Amino acid sequence: MSDIALEIDRLTSGYGQSMVLRDVSLKIQSGQVLAIVGKNGMGKTTLLKTIMGFLPAQSGRICMFGADVTGVQPHRLAGRGVAYSPQDQAIFPDFTVDENLRLGLSNDRGYERALDRVAVFFPFLAQRRGQRAGTLSGGEQKMLLVARALMSRPRLLLIDEITEGLQPSVVQRLIGVLRAELAAFDLSVLLIEQNVGFALSIADRYAVLARGEVVAAGRVDAPGVAGVIQNHLAV
Repeated sequence: MSDIALEIDRLTSGYGQSMVLRDVSLKIQSGQVLAIVGKNGMGKTTLLKTIMGFLPAQSGRICMFGADVTGVQPHRLAGRGVAYSPQDQAIFPDFTVDENLRLGLSNDRGYERALDRVAVFFPFLAQRRGQRAGTLSGGEQKMLLVARALMSRPRLLLIDEITEGLQPSVVQRLIGVLRAELAAFDLSVLLIEQNVGFALSIADRYAVLARGEVVAAGRVDAPGVAGVIQNHLAV
């Protein structure tokens, strides 16, 4: 089995005739977290949608765990152990917490066992299974999103802007929860994020996306990395 969870080679993608991503190349080692940071409109969400097969790749290649998955449909990627926590319209507000979590599995077999596993990190979900998801706080809804993605025990998790709109205290709580999850589940993660502090506290490596291209990349523990990222974001 490949020790590379995700490899993107010269990926170009967009909407119709408008190309948003141009020759993007990235790599995530198994068990590592790669944070993609950048301002709005730089192609971050387009990248995730292309990886997941919601948008077609115009050129380039996407490989997961050594297999070429370019153009593979989203439900088939889920069957390969990929989970996606999107940014917009991601929960069903009129469904209960229980019903939202069940959507993280292909069927109800093993649901209680999966719930017990994620409830170690999100105990309030097990306590409020019958509550409508739309009545949860913003931070609780974000945690429900992550918990739902973890229900299937994925090998690769894609997370889009999990901290958007959250208070700093909730962001700090998310940092603690995600660190514990990563240690327990041995996940590989592609994290799309604008909150640089949050991204650097979770990730092993980073990449800056600007105008659809990777303009900087490296390890998060490199000297002066926060300043390097902020300089690119200020352009």
